[in-house]
Amino acid sequence: MTDDSDVSPPAHGSPRPAPPGSATAAEDTGAPAQAPDTSRPSGRGVSGAVLSRLPGLALAVAIAAVATVLGRLMPVVGGPVSGIVLGVLVAVAVRPQAVLRPGIAFAGRGVLQTAVVVLGAQLSLGQIMKVGLGSLPVMLVTLAACLAAAYWLGRRLGIVRDLRTLIGVGTGICGASAIAAVTPVIGAMEAEVAYAVSTIFVFNVAAVLTFPFLGHLLDMSQHAFGLFAGTAVNDMSSVVAAATTFGGPAADYAVVVKLARTLLIIPICLGLAALVRRRTAATANAAEADRTEPRRIRVGRLIPWFLVGFIALAAVNTAGLVPQAAHEPLSTLAVFLITVALSAIGLSTEPAKLRRAGPAPLLLGGLLWLVVSATSLGLQYLLGHF
Repeated sequence: MTDDSDVSPPAHGSPRPAPPGSATAAEDTGAPAQAPDTSRPSGRGVSGAVLSRLPGLALAVAIAAVATVLGRLMPVVGGPVSGIVLGVLVAVAVRPQAVLRPGIAFAGRGVLQTAVVVLGAQLSLGQIMKVGLGSLPVMLVTLAACLAAAYWLGRRLGIVRDLRTLIGVGTGICGASAIAAVTPVIGAMEAEVAYAVSTIFVFNVAAVLTFPFLGHLLDMSQHAFGLFAGTAVNDMSSVVAAATTFGGPAADYAVVVKLARTLLIIPICLGLAALVRRRTAATANAAEADRTEPRRIRVGRLIPWFLVGFIALAAVNTAGLVPQAAHEPLSTLAVFLITVALSAIGLSTEPAKLRRAGPAPLLLGGLLWLVVSATSLGLQYLLGHF
């Protein structure tokens, strides 16, 4: 991943510094990074921020409603996958105007995180503990294989250290949110962040579209597919979309596995911080001004709020405070919220940013995607989980 001696020259896989404000690290939505983050309240006040989100949010909800109908007509595809496909088609056909962007950004992140919290109402703390511990061997070996492959393959593709580190943690842990967490630790350039997030996004979409079909082809059980999606898909949005398309029990299992996997960002960030402190001062270069300064990390900030909310709602359900009759409506609500979020992610697609990533980072992302998928499936087969 990182090393003291490797200061690779900018090869065909290394990015050029982007103009100021061209990209920022996205959170765990799988969408390419955007700048500025207009989904958060500004000086206009809370009411102004809420109103600014309504147009884009309404568009995402409308697309999700159509996608839900299509998903019922085509159960194998499902609403979430239909949502992201429709969103991409709308974005390519009619590029969303600036007035829609705050709502689209909010739907792609905030609505998705809310959906994850709602999913917690269907699980108990005992289930979460059992799933987390049961998936740990597959999770750790898959992550180790991904990080090792990112280091080895990235060097041979001529991709600079920080960019291959970002792609490695994004693929191995939790997509764009892992990239966002690691960026200040290693001091990555903004352009590197944008390219890494864009590369990860391509294979998030590929996983959502192909993994459910692969699961049916391999005749995987709900448990096996949930473990596969939770350990082999990059970020939460794609994990939930792929697993929900395969089946409800698979989605419940995959979410717990993915949330446990997300916690691995804490030791990874701490390890990278230690390596950065040991790294010798880099030679000044023209790109230094575009590089963010490495800084100390706070463990509390690495734990997403929706993980806390998910566990809290599971605790409420464990205490018997969520009526059994409410489970099915809450499940339906969660799936629709996921469809809204993925519709927004599709709307935020910018083909130009994906093309700008170039072939080498994209190739590395594809190879790591295959490594993670093959490792997860192979381990499950060896452990008899199929």
